[in-house]
Amino acid sequence: MTFIPNTTPLHPRILLIYTGGTIGMIANPETGALEAIDFTYIEEHLPEIKRFDYSIESYSFDPVIDSSDMGPKHWIRIVDVIQKNYDSYDGFVVLHGTDTMAYTASALSFMLENLTKPVLLTGSQLPIGMIRTDGKENLLTSIEIAATRRNDGTPAVQEVCIYFNNLLLRGNRCTKSSVDHFDAFTSPNYPKLAHVGIQIHFDKTALRCCKSPDKLKVHKDLDTNIEVITIFPGVPDSVLTSAFDTPGLRAVVMQTFGSGNAPLSETFLSTIRSAVQKGIIVLNVTQCQVGTVVMKRYSTGIKLEDAGVISGHDLTLEAAITKLMYLLGTKLSNQEICKYLEMDIRGELTT
Repeated sequence: MTFIPNTTPLHPRILLIYTGGTIGMIANPETGALEAIDFTYIEEHLPEIKRFDYSIESYSFDPVIDSSDMGPKHWIRIVDVIQKNYDSYDGFVVLHGTDTMAYTASALSFMLENLTKPVLLTGSQLPIGMIRTDGKENLLTSIEIAATRRNDGTPAVQEVCIYFNNLLLRGNRCTKSSVDHFDAFTSPNYPKLAHVGIQIHFDKTALRCCKSPDKLKVHKDLDTNIEVITIFPGVPDSVLTSAFDTPGLRAVVMQTFGSGNAPLSETFLSTIRSAVQKGIIVLNVTQCQVGTVVMKRYSTGIKLEDAGVISGHDLTLEAAITKLMYLLGTKLSNQEICKYLEMDIRGELTT
């Protein structure tokens, strides 16, 4: 389905939020070192932006953040900017480094409840000042998508997304899959929301539409007392059991084989049972990019379920971690958190 860009009677207002990353870098002509550009003067580096019939303004982090340093305190800052400017703009484009973009997109999806406007994250593999940069197309198309409206005047996109290399993907379904290809992100278990050629073609059936009459609700309390355990052949019991001894630990994300299986000894099963009894939540996600956890399929999965492990279904690792951070920060009981972990609350999993 193709929506028509810029169908509102007034010029759409788009806010660019530059957090850092390769897209906002340009080479110093004297030293050759990459330096962050001032997005107040983005038109100097991207003159094509003047051809949009939109009002485009920018907000930049100072200092800018390398994406490997991006974390919850920065997610809260992004959410603060969106919250304070929510009524003044029709859409938001967050410029971000690629390494942790999927984590940020997942986190923002949970932190922004009842979202009715587009929040698009984009970046690039090459700096915007380089001749072959992918940053120009990524940024220009992100702005156009953020300004696109349905026939009834509502935003075409009403969720947190990643736009990269001609594809619009749901933010909490994404993972970075390539270090140096322009198609750096994939959405292994959910269809693309739009693909871009001569026109922007949206998949109406895949897009989320906020049906809640409530206003935007922002969640800023995130609990990071989470551990990630990756199961591998020959993993010692001591490694597995020691992970549960972390002081203050509230949840463990366990990356298992296939549909949720692990080589379980009685020692490890006993450790899991003891941890669950102490109030530690254990969430099972698969190491496979495509597919879902079905713990009832094999005996090892059944044993995990009997020990109190919760199925993560087809959550990405990024979504599993950030969903736990969000739910643990809501002060819900463990029973309620476990219920919501297996529910689709922002389009993040398929039940």
